[in-house]
Amino acid sequence: MPDIIITEPMDQDAADGLTRRYDVLFDPSLADRPDDIIAAVAGSRALIVRNRTQVRGDLLDAATALQVVGRLGVGLDNIDVDACRERGIPVYPATGANTDSVAELVIGALFALYRGAYHASGEVLAGRWPRLELKGLEVQNRTLGLVGFGAIARAVAKRAVPLGMTVQAFDPNIADDDPAWEALDVRPADLATVLRESDAVSLHVPLIEATRHMIDEAAIASMRDGARLINAARGGIVDELALAEALKAGKLGGAFFDVFEAEPVAQGSHLEGVPNLILAPHIGAMTGEADRRVSFMIADKVTRVLEGEEVDGQA
Repeated sequence: MPDIIITEPMDQDAADGLTRRYDVLFDPSLADRPDDIIAAVAGSRALIVRNRTQVRGDLLDAATALQVVGRLGVGLDNIDVDACRERGIPVYPATGANTDSVAELVIGALFALYRGAYHASGEVLAGRWPRLELKGLEVQNRTLGLVGFGAIARAVAKRAVPLGMTVQAFDPNIADDDPAWEALDVRPADLATVLRESDAVSLHVPLIEATRHMIDEAAIASMRDGARLINAARGGIVDELALAEALKAGKLGGAFFDVFEAEPVAQGSHLEGVPNLILAPHIGAMTGEADRRVSFMIADKVTRVLEGEEVDGQA
């Protein structure tokens, strides 16, 4: 049996570094073959995954020798962390390694949602000249609302304020007198205020029971007419059917989604044909630079655990 199983894409140089020290099964297609993971994991000491491999139930029951789980990213909704903890298996996310890449995606989404010109290549090359239709709007002097004020949200705020945006954020886990608010020129607010008073709302919370469908029909109805909504956090935070209806009705001026309740999105989804909706295939952390940072961070943590060292950053 291999010492380490890697079930999803990982930077090749980082994977090669592990292969030089251990017997490694590196097969990114395994995420689509959960039965094969279960068959292979017995006797393995480490498991490295992204967001599609479900580390729970039968897989954990079969992983009798597992010493560590490395997550190539930060979200943990595909890992039963409590069950791992009960088995004495530490779980290490790549905290901080993809912060800047996700923040840049959010800022890019803001520009794309307010300036429709980025999608006009076909019309321009066809001889049409839709200048008036693509007049667009500016982001400066607008209010950006952040739902969650962790590392990625703070990196977004750090970029948005110099663009001339007013930034407010909701995070019940951060005290109003925390120095981060003043340092980043961000105003703390409750969720209702963030939704009601923001021109654009960007989501930055984990997917847990308390956040599942927190942006539902009622929440969207409370938003400003024409507001933009960005989700580069986790699918399931937004009720996708309510989102589709709000865009069709013109309640929202646009939305950018990088994450979905089911990934990949099935053909015939209720999001198909919805106007003013930009979709991406969960690429927030998938810049070349972020992928290397994430991969080498997790390779290092897994190696250190297998060598018996103390490692910080456990989930």
